[in-house]
Amino acid sequence: MSQTVLLAEDDRAIRNALERALTLEGYQVMAVADGVEALAQAHRNRPDVLVLDVMMPGIDGLQVCRVLRAEGDRTPILMLTALVETADRIAGLDAGADDYVVKPFDVEEVFARLRALLRRTSPVGVGGAPAAEAPRPVPERFIEAAGIRMDPQARRAWRGARELELTRTEFELLELLVRNAGIVLDHSTIYDRIWGYDFGPGSKNLAVYVGYLRRKLDEPDAPQLIHTVRGVGYVLRED
Repeated sequence: MSQTVLLAEDDRAIRNALERALTLEGYQVMAVADGVEALAQAHRNRPDVLVLDVMMPGIDGLQVCRVLRAEGDRTPILMLTALVETADRIAGLDAGADDYVVKPFDVEEVFARLRALLRRTSPVGVGGAPAAEAPRPVPERFIEAAGIRMDPQARRAWRGARELELTRTEFELLELLVRNAGIVLDHSTIYDRIWGYDFGPGSKNLAVYVGYLRRKLDEPDAPQLIHTVRGVGYVLRED
């Protein structure tokens, strides 16, 4: 069964081109021109993933994202943005988006990011069958490292007694770091494990997420937990 994409883009040329490309790629596409229509469609026919332009008249992509997240809708959201400043991208992540693509974009990058988002939320195996999971003799409940405690089943995390409010991507990034505490993970490994695709040395995507995660983890007079190893990657440790 093909997966459904809700595309909201006010630029007709971009909307039509992306709708055609996604359709040829095998997706069912619901294309709308603004945030009001996007919310109406999302409530009427819940898609598998949303692609939202940030700058739209009336209700913009960030507002659509905030409304859906406030309603408890966890459908993956990919933002399209012409804004290139880190603060602008962080605003999208803060609104609850899972990933973003900067305009002008290569449609193959959009496809790759959509595949990664959908793979993380609906893993499938050969022929569309559910992916087989490795057997676990004892169900895992909590993982802990460097003062961080996580419950992967409930998708909750704490630093000490303080619970952290994390997006899906932030949670998965922190979980990866906690499971490999003390080990320096290179950029390629993190991209492959979190996004399923290495976007290359020019991508700032990982740095944005690490920075945003640090803002939620760091506390006054407490050691920083996520450390940058220049030219290599990141490591979680409590110095």
